[in-house]
Amino acid sequence: MGMFSESVDVVCSAAGQPESLVWAGRSYTVCAEPVRWYERRQWWAEDSRAPLGSGPGVVDHEIWRIQVLPVPLAPRPGPAGEPAGAEPLTLDLSRHIRSGRWRLLRIHDALRPRTA
Repeated sequence: MGMFSESVDVVCSAAGQPESLVWAGRSYTVCAEPVRWYERRQWWAEDSRAPLGSGPGVVDHEIWRIQVLPVPLAPRPGPAGEPAGAEPLTLDLSRHIRSGRWRLLRIHDALRPRTA
């Protein structure tokens, strides 16, 4: 699993779920139902403290685990319209609630050893 903290551009549905993203100049589309949870940030180890009574997003991070497929650069679809030979990547994204900015946190499949 690769750990990152890199900015990504995410397009969401009307319900707020990620539908597609652009990362490192490449477009991806979400191909499975996303999963959302919240993680507590290490506020005790940071210089800036959250003011007493602060709302959501100050202490907890919203995390989304998504599976994406690259959008083909040229139309060469495989079965079911998927890009030929493409395997989904599983990514963890974090959305900063106040600013709406998205960050790529983890890539789960990219470092998996491949066998012939």
